[in-house]
Amino acid sequence: MTKQNNLALSIAGVSKTYGRVRALDNLSFDVAAGRFFVLFGPSAVGKTTTLRMIAGLVKPDSGRIEIAGRDFTHEPILGRGVSMVFQSFALYPHLTVFENLAYPLREEKLSAGEISIRVQETAAMLKLSHRLERKPNTLSGGEQQRVALGRSLIRHPKILLLDEPLTNLDAKLRHDMRAELKRLHRQFGMTIVYATPDELEALSMGEEIAVMRDGAVVQRGTPDELYGQPMNTYVAGKIGSPHMNMVQAVVTPDTKSFDTSLGKISPKAKRKTAVAGEAAIIGIRPNDIRLAAKGEKSISSKVHLLEPLGDITIVSVAAGKEILRMVLPESKATHIKVGDPAAIVINPDDIHTFRAASGQAMA
Repeated sequence: MTKQNNLALSIAGVSKTYGRVRALDNLSFDVAAGRFFVLFGPSAVGKTTTLRMIAGLVKPDSGRIEIAGRDFTHEPILGRGVSMVFQSFALYPHLTVFENLAYPLREEKLSAGEISIRVQETAAMLKLSHRLERKPNTLSGGEQQRVALGRSLIRHPKILLLDEPLTNLDAKLRHDMRAELKRLHRQFGMTIVYATPDELEALSMGEEIAVMRDGAVVQRGTPDELYGQPMNTYVAGKIGSPHMNMVQAVVTPDTKSFDTSLGKISPKAKRKTAVAGEAAIIGIRPNDIRLAAKGEKSISSKVHLLEPLGDITIVSVAAGKEILRMVLPESKATHIKVGDPAAIVINPDDIHTFRAASGQAMA
């Protein structure tokens, strides 16, 4: 856990219900000051509700929300030092870019001189200086997103909340804005809480990620921790692209190996909590499967599907009763065709094991 005196945000046991829908269920996490923290999960897991609650737009049914050590659970929006950028740009269409940026400062009753200085600084930082007299509907999607971001940054918030801010941009702009947000985070050292259903955004931007499911955090950690040590099949299936291969298995009588349709699989490290005869799931990353060298002990398979991605190719093979994905360099996949036989080898060092009944990782 983060030291209490260095917390920008602390959420403890927060729940929220809308009629019969439980949006948040005893949600708890904390965010260190200056951290780029990502809430990751598919739609309807409670990400937006969480951000709106931090901003003060929604009140929790129970639990506690602290910002910089102060209880803001039932406090008004004003005074939180929090600013939020929504999925929709929500710009004022009748105002120029200058006026859109200046609006929150006018609400704070700043002087005209101070407003002008802050707008010019923010516009320069976001490369919008040449667009200040334009209306939002004359801007590109990326420029509109930068104006929406600038309107939040100009207030110098303690915490910046970003709710799927890149969803409405095309792939090129999303890439550029990811880089821009990381640059701004480094430049200002502000605390950012970023909600996204996009795995690439989560892994490439988050210093720490909280994986959400059904209104709660199921695991949090760095991208490397979530990739290398998933606590259950839900996290294992969400983190990593291509997604982890999941193979049905049964623990052998000596509890050292697992019987599967691929044959016996023996992880390098023994699972201390494995029970003989227990149904299990073996998780194998696509990067941990390779083509066998000549004469090497291997598993027989047949090429099922090829997905060329430039410098790499995702090769799906049918082996036993399973379809397994592996990642090959383009040079090794060039001559492979659908239907070809393929001898494959699974790396025993990084095999993941889960209980079939609960989906939880075996220790």
